[in-house]
Amino acid sequence: MATSQVDLVGEEQTRNLARAAVVAALAGATAPVALTHPLAPGVPITLQTLWVVLAGLILGPVWAGVAFVLYLLAGALGLPVFAGARGGLGNFLDPTGGFLVSFPVAAVVVGLVAHGTGAPGAPNEVPVARVLAAVVAGSLVVYTLGAVGFSILTATALTSAVVTVVLPFLPVAALKTVAAVAVVRSDALVAQ
Repeated sequence: MATSQVDLVGEEQTRNLARAAVVAALAGATAPVALTHPLAPGVPITLQTLWVVLAGLILGPVWAGVAFVLYLLAGALGLPVFAGARGGLGNFLDPTGGFLVSFPVAAVVVGLVAHGTGAPGAPNEVPVARVLAAVVAGSLVVYTLGAVGFSILTATALTSAVVTVVLPFLPVAALKTVAAVAVVRSDALVAQ
């Protein structure tokens, strides 16, 4: 009697899930890198938003979203993957909780703007203008949800939240944009 092998999950899905898990792990591994912004002492400068953008540009909308759902799940379960190597559900209720919630949404938006609804192509083949549009769209999601969350969780006016958690970070966001463009335009980065 011959037996046959049944694949419950296809090879491509397995590879994409592994990529998403790697991105989530990289975002978590850089969590200890959290600098205090002199104009916004309660809101750290982190690399997480750079990973959000890179996930969307490299993995496309679906798997970028999966990557950051995994990231948030790991943090919610207590793994120290959030800024300053913190973990736990309480992070969603601190002043930067809106930023955390924005990550999967922003990753999906970046992927949609960069690649549309189809399978993502090679990141270095996405036109620079489209990469920039994707990064700006993702940043708008991050800063909008971050500012709204900050406003709600600190009981401050939305305009004050924007002044506190958006405006001081725009130069840093510009540097992350340059870094994201440099990474995805690199010939060394080709998704297989």
